[in-house]
Amino acid sequence: MNRLLVAVTISLTVSIFGTRLLIDWLRNHRIGQPIREDGPQGHMIKAGTPTMGGVAIVGGALAGYVVSDSWNGIYTRTGIILMLMIVGAGFVGLLDDWIKVSRERNLGLSKRAKSAGLLTVAVAFAIAIPAFTSVHTELAFTRYDSIGIDLTEVGWGIWAVLLIVGSTNAVNLTDGLDGLASGAAILSFAAYVVIGFWQFRHPEVYDVTHALDLSVIAAAMLGACIGFIWWNAPPAQIFMGDAGALAIGGGLAGLALTTDTHLLLPIVGGLFVMETVSVMLQVARFRTSGKRFFRMAPIHHHFEIGGWPETTVLIRFWMIHGACVGLGLGLFYRDFIGTGAID
Repeated sequence: MNRLLVAVTISLTVSIFGTRLLIDWLRNHRIGQPIREDGPQGHMIKAGTPTMGGVAIVGGALAGYVVSDSWNGIYTRTGIILMLMIVGAGFVGLLDDWIKVSRERNLGLSKRAKSAGLLTVAVAFAIAIPAFTSVHTELAFTRYDSIGIDLTEVGWGIWAVLLIVGSTNAVNLTDGLDGLASGAAILSFAAYVVIGFWQFRHPEVYDVTHALDLSVIAAAMLGACIGFIWWNAPPAQIFMGDAGALAIGGGLAGLALTTDTHLLLPIVGGLFVMETVSVMLQVARFRTSGKRFFRMAPIHHHFEIGGWPETTVLIRFWMIHGACVGLGLGLFYRDFIGTGAID
């Protein structure tokens, strides 16, 4: 428990003060976010808001993890590989953000270059985890033997890449309102703090070798997102940019893969799934019929254009996501009871 408290405290402190310093530096250098011209007109006033706040999220999480494990003299291969993947995904996003602000347009890396960067990070993770850790290769819902389908190392690697790429893109799509993605991420990472710690306390049920270290990483990401949202809450003084969105998405996918909760992630990350599905439906219907399901996708823009104030959309979507997280944790605990571990 002490490791979790240290991780949260350090990451929150580094993130909240680091974000403040980052805001000042970006403003002094007149580096701000370009805004899509085809987006909601109310967002045009946000043009020039500092971006790349994900640097503080990644930096805070890294500091929380390093200090927590150094404090106790404990590092695990699973934790190190996962943390490196989070940093790598954030770095790809940072390159995208930097190109946007340096060229003063809302286009960063090309789709091919961005996909190549993410794939490189995802493939490296998918190869390293089975090679250097004792991760289970079964397709999992709430524990490694909950479904009983062995993917083999090759199949697990392919599945891992798909989950990481899907999760990073889902968080990126959700990052369209002040505080929406970071607030939802706080709830999801809190769920993985609980899941990791619960698995650590019950190794006979879950057999996750480095569960406590995974819980520490979730706690570090949680604290970093809390520190960031202090400045990102409406009206945002800084945006996380792709540097934050890709790191958060990669972190959630990595935690799901290493805690054997692959199929629980779409529930614990319910809002991110909802936003992604709305885009998929919009594109599919427009290409087949020329019509649209929503006024604008992702779905949070649909309600904005419909007249909901941004804070109303934000709070209601947080509530939906909170219900999804609660459902996910409920299913996780119900499965635990079903194992007979508690008579």
